[in-house]
Amino acid sequence: MKQISLKRGKEESLLRFHPWIFSGAIHHTDSGLEEGDTVRVVNSDGRFIAVGHWQQGSIAVRVLSFSDVAIDDAFWQQRLGSAIAMRKAAGLTDNSETTAYRLVHGEGDMLPGLIIDIYGRNAVMQAHSIGMHKNRLQIARQLETVMNGQLDSIYYKSETTLPFLDSENGFLVGHSDENIAMENGLRFYVDWLHGQKTGFFVDQRENRALVEKYARGRSVLNMFCYTGGFSFYAMRGGATLVHSVDSSEKAIELTKRNVELNFPGDKRHEAFCEDAFRFLDNIQSQPSNLKSQLKYNLIILDPPAFAKHRASLHNALKGYIRLNAKAFEKIAPGGLLFTFSCSQVVTKEHFRNAVFTAAAQARRNVRILHQLHQPADHPINIYHPEGEYLKGLVLYVE
Repeated sequence: MKQISLKRGKEESLLRFHPWIFSGAIHHTDSGLEEGDTVRVVNSDGRFIAVGHWQQGSIAVRVLSFSDVAIDDAFWQQRLGSAIAMRKAAGLTDNSETTAYRLVHGEGDMLPGLIIDIYGRNAVMQAHSIGMHKNRLQIARQLETVMNGQLDSIYYKSETTLPFLDSENGFLVGHSDENIAMENGLRFYVDWLHGQKTGFFVDQRENRALVEKYARGRSVLNMFCYTGGFSFYAMRGGATLVHSVDSSEKAIELTKRNVELNFPGDKRHEAFCEDAFRFLDNIQSQPSNLKSQLKYNLIILDPPAFAKHRASLHNALKGYIRLNAKAFEKIAPGGLLFTFSCSQVVTKEHFRNAVFTAAAQARRNVRILHQLHQPADHPINIYHPEGEYLKGLVLYVE
């Protein structure tokens, strides 16, 4: 195993078990090192610090272990087994009402750069580092072993996360055309071939259930609907009207299919392929019964990440202010606003301040009912606070 030496004093964050080593901390690398290689990391005195995956870029090493161990079949089995045990403790692995959950969540499961989502008897694996990409076949074999006959297929989907590798999506183990999974008793299609991420956003499971709790008798607007998850939860909760909006035609078609899968022929739902800001600006001029629906009394804002890097934080916060201000303008008195940010660089304080500014601009009285976050199958490594990416608020608007 090749070796990397750190500059003097640069091991302090690693002694606190933070799983990233930045390029500026590195003093020397062995010759012949290739991206994705597994490396030993030592301090300036040659003392062992960690084992991890090497990659060019700001984050140069993603730490796999702070013990001097081999990254072999036994290692992958132990880490995957630990991830399964945690999901079992959370009541997700043997739940007939929910067959979709995240099995591996990167740093949260001490496997930085690796995502694995379970959809029924199918797993979708996604690499966010070259090291995990290089280890994909070994990981798939060990995943099949630790799942002990519970999987029909393992699909690899990293073309969008590692586009510079020209990595091809495809099945690593088995094959399956079954793409319907279940969440809290509701069914949905999973487009792992062409959909965003691994095909569905399992991180909003508990927040969708909360929408269901509040939906009875309300007119609901689900912005950035993607697969329509919030929409069909609202319908089951007794909403009188649900409108789903997304700028992607593919997302709108998937939303319609999911609504029809759960509520065939239900006339309460309509879907609109439209830019979010344009839709909010022109609600009264939209077709169908929107003309009489001057204001919604439950609005969901679940946009894609407005900031993927710290350099774009300022513009992202302006975007959150603008979007939430539009929602405050349109929501009826006594309405509920579910608003989210999935931008990792946007902290809870950043997001709350943006929503506070939006409320002040709209001159609405607003109270916080719930502060929302990612579910248990998206755990946060206590030594890696950056893993707390999803934040949300449920607001009562007078």
